[in-house]
Amino acid sequence: MIAAALLSESSLWLGALLFLPLLLAALWHAPWVELFSDFRRQHLLFGTVLALFLLWLVRRDFPSGLSYHFIGMTAVTLLLDWPLAVLAAFVAQLGVAALGRQDWLALGVNSVLLILIPVLVAEVCARLVERLQPRNLFVYIFFSGFFPAALTAVLVLLAGLGVLLIDGIYQMPPWLDDFAGYLWLIMFPEAFINGMVITALVVFYPDWLETFNRTRYLQAPWKDEER
Repeated sequence: MIAAALLSESSLWLGALLFLPLLLAALWHAPWVELFSDFRRQHLLFGTVLALFLLWLVRRDFPSGLSYHFIGMTAVTLLLDWPLAVLAAFVAQLGVAALGRQDWLALGVNSVLLILIPVLVAEVCARLVERLQPRNLFVYIFFSGFFPAALTAVLVLLAGLGVLLIDGIYQMPPWLDDFAGYLWLIMFPEAFINGMVITALVVFYPDWLETFNRTRYLQAPWKDEER
């Protein structure tokens, strides 16, 4: 999460312009009829908003204006599917901004970092896995849960660093040469948190996952032999 003081005016506008089409697409593609008629899905949506809000409040704020916290959007995207995941994350981010823990002017840039990139990575990985149609449950858990979360952490960090480098307002720290070593410290916990959430949902509540094909992954082994 980046403070508005560290960003140029062009970056602030560009972030808003990049995120706005995704937000409108999420509003258009969201399953509103099913959402209003299904209390279970409503509870999942509201619970996800609260979980993201609390997760994003647990963070490390640096005096320079940068903040670090876990993202958690990989699990949210697999749980709700991308339209509702985008809307849930945006509402949670509005709550963080309302508490004064985020700059309103930087809402677009931070939405690109915390919502657009994570949702895009999770959705692409989930569709690639679904296209291959594997029957191994661990393929779904790893390539839809652990791997996308780790990749998201790297891409978000590199994207944020790239914005700061292009703007040239923020003075980069002298230890930037050792930056590659710190990537592992960021990738693993993000992958672990999202992967464990997906694993728990697959084991206990597979019906909650909108992107999980329960018929294929949890099919009894003897049914394949009968074919």
